[in-house]
Amino acid sequence: MEHLSVKHAQECILEAIGRLDVETVRLEQALGRVLAEEVRANRDQPPYDVSAMDGYALRGADLAVIPATLALIGDIQAGDMPSLTVQTGQCARIMTGAPLPQGADAVIRVEDTQSAGEGGVQINRAVPAGNDIRRLGENMRNGEVVLNAGTEITPGVIGILATVKCAQLQVTRRPRVAILSTGNELEGMDEPFDPNKIPNSNSYALMAQVQALGIEPVLLGIARDNPAELAEYLQRGLKFDVLLVSGGSSVGVHDYVRPTIEALGVRMLFWRVAIKPGHPLAFGTTSKTAVFGLPGNPVSSMVCFEQFVAPALRGMMGHARLYRRTVTARLAHAVKTRPGRTEFIRVMLSGDDAGGYVATSTGTQSSGVSLSMARADGLLVVPATCNGLAAGGSVTVQLLDGTAFQDDVGFRE
Repeated sequence: MEHLSVKHAQECILEAIGRLDVETVRLEQALGRVLAEEVRANRDQPPYDVSAMDGYALRGADLAVIPATLALIGDIQAGDMPSLTVQTGQCARIMTGAPLPQGADAVIRVEDTQSAGEGGVQINRAVPAGNDIRRLGENMRNGEVVLNAGTEITPGVIGILATVKCAQLQVTRRPRVAILSTGNELEGMDEPFDPNKIPNSNSYALMAQVQALGIEPVLLGIARDNPAELAEYLQRGLKFDVLLVSGGSSVGVHDYVRPTIEALGVRMLFWRVAIKPGHPLAFGTTSKTAVFGLPGNPVSSMVCFEQFVAPALRGMMGHARLYRRTVTARLAHAVKTRPGRTEFIRVMLSGDDAGGYVATSTGTQSSGVSLSMARADGLLVVPATCNGLAAGGSVTVQLLDGTAFQDDVGFRE
C-alpha cells in the first residue's frame, strides 16, 4: 500500500468513522461531553431589572448637583419583591441581584456614598440612567436557543444548563475503547520482574491518553507472538468501538498482527504513513470497529495517538475541534531533519522577554526514549518538505495534554 501523508491518513480515518449514537446523562456527569440536542431558555434571566452592585437605587435626575443628599426609604435584598416606589429626592439601599424598585432608574455603588445622618445618604458621584443595572432578559430570553447541538460541555456550559434546569440531557455516546499490546518481549504489570523483558508501558501510556479525552478504556493485556493467541485477543477487541493494538505492525517474520487481523475480517485502509516517529501505523475497520495498529516503540505509539487516534475519538464523540492546539515558537537551536516525512520533535516550551514561546528539544529523539515524551510540553512539527531548521526560526508546536496550565499568571495587573 502507498505510504500516505499525515494529512491524507487523517482524512482517511475521519471518513471511515462516524459519530456515535446518543444517550441520556445527568448534568453531574455531562462535563466534557457533546450536546446532541439544542437547549432553550425556560424563563427570562434575569426575570426583572436587578442591581449589578451593592449600593443605592435612585433616580439619575436627582444627581444634577453633586454631592446630593437623598432620603433613604428602605432596604431591598436579593430575593425580595419590593413594593416601595422611589420618588424624587429618595433612594433605597439595594443588594447585588435584588430587583430594582419602581421609580428608580440607576444604582450608585456604596463606595461612592456616605452617611448623611439618620435617614439620609450623601451621593458623591453623578451616574446616568441605567448605571449598574442588569436588564430583564439580559442573560437569556424565555424560549430562545441558548446552546446548539454539537456544543462541547465545559464548566461555563454546565452553568447555562443549570440555569435552564436541564437536569438530564442528550449527548453523543463515548466510544468503548480496548487496548492490546503484543510481543513475547513484554512484561506485564503483574508478572514477576525479569531484567531481560521490556515492561508493557505502551498499554498504560495509551490508557492515559484515552482517559485524557474523558474515556475510560479497557486493557486487554498482552498477546504473545502466537497466531492463535493473537486471534483470540483480537476477537475480544473487535467487540469494542475502537481497538488499539500496540506492536506487531512492522514487517518482521514474527509480526503476526497484519495477517491475523485481516483473517478476522478487518478491511485495512492503509499500513504505512510518511511520519517520523510512527512510520508503521496501520488503520482498518469492520462494520462496527475502528482498528489502529500502533508502533511498538513507546514514543511512536504516543505520537501516532495524538495525530490519528485522538482526532478520531473526538470525532466519534461529536466534537467539532478535533486536533491539539498549536502555538508559534522561536527555535532555541538548529534541528537537523531530512525531507520525506512529517517529523514530530519533542520540545519543552519556555517564555521569552517578548511574551512569546521558545522551543527547546527534550534531548535525543529516539522513538524508544520515553523520557523524552514525559518531559515534553509539545511536538514541534517539521513539514515533510523541510531540510532542517535554523536556530531562532519560527516553528509550529502542537501542545500536549497538560499544557493548558503554566507556572506564571502570564499577565500583569
